[in-house]
Amino acid sequence: MSQQQFNRRDTLKSLAALSAAGAAPFAFAQKPITVGVIYVGPRDDYGYNQAQAEAAAALKKMAGVKVVEEENVPETAAVQKTMTGMIAQDGASLVFPTSFGYFDPHMLAVAGKYGDARFAHCGGMWTDGKHPKNTASYFGYIDECQYLNGVIAGHMSKSGKLGFVAAKPIPQVLRNINAYTMGARSVKPGITTQVIFTGDWSMPVKEAEATNSLADQGVDVFTMHVDGPKVIVETAAKRGKMVCGYHASQAKLAPNAYLTGAEWNWLTAYTTFIEAARSGKPHPNFVRGGLKDGFVKMSPYGAMVTDAAKKQADGVKAQMMAGSFDIFKGPLKDNKGNVVIAGGKSFKQTDIDLEKMNYLVEGVIGSV
Repeated sequence: MSQQQFNRRDTLKSLAALSAAGAAPFAFAQKPITVGVIYVGPRDDYGYNQAQAEAAAALKKMAGVKVVEEENVPETAAVQKTMTGMIAQDGASLVFPTSFGYFDPHMLAVAGKYGDARFAHCGGMWTDGKHPKNTASYFGYIDECQYLNGVIAGHMSKSGKLGFVAAKPIPQVLRNINAYTMGARSVKPGITTQVIFTGDWSMPVKEAEATNSLADQGVDVFTMHVDGPKVIVETAAKRGKMVCGYHASQAKLAPNAYLTGAEWNWLTAYTTFIEAARSGKPHPNFVRGGLKDGFVKMSPYGAMVTDAAKKQADGVKAQMMAGSFDIFKGPLKDNKGNVVIAGGKSFKQTDIDLEKMNYLVEGVIGSV
């Protein structure tokens, strides 16, 4: 696979050069651009859509950049109409269809009709030779943050039972569940993570039911991978449980329960695509980055987090920032006892095999 990697360091270098030349930050000499951003849910969902919307809000402050947005667009042909309208009516030349189900067939279909427009999808697997050159995928290694969530959860759990409420068993979700569990087991080897899949990205009733069910079974620290974590966070807090957040910060929803969280910083990816489009450079087709690249970040620690928990998590984070910590390394077994990574084998975050993950690791209670 041909991969074009652009990271935050490159962006900062270009900004520094502009500043040295007397230009204001983000004041590029390139042509003005209209950017479209599409959300599957509300922009203020305290989760997936809000993280994207926060980046879009930052784009609006960039000179020469106009942003058009539409929220609550389902993963159906409706998103094709939205993309078409943004391009044909609003003049968008770069579109961010942000939800997982927008990629195939919807974004690909519209990209085929508008060859002069650029499309950047969150989470998809752009493949050279298979997908159009005017399309792309971006994502972040947020499993690094979920591993750190797990370290904190491992320290803070008294029952030794963690809970994970997830939408669908796709590779990105499984990667987060596994990283969270492995982080926790690095603290307490016998700790377990019980997983409940709700079936879709936004299922508030099922999310509440899953949280209550897990709480009834003794789970005392929760995390999640759903679009809007609000219901899970608030339900867990009402039950007197602790929470590690996801997507954006949910700290103000439950300040006495929120330990820390895994957050996106999508401005890094957005800026990468905008810089390329405005300067006429080739479309970056495959963009990824982690903590050290500025694609993801951790929520501040809650007041209840112990010094020992902070010390261990901060130590692992420093190794991740230095590029010297591999989450997925052998020997590693799945929760059925099969060896999924042989001893001596280690996967770097950029390894494409990790984006095909189809198993749950030892310590996870649940099935794919």
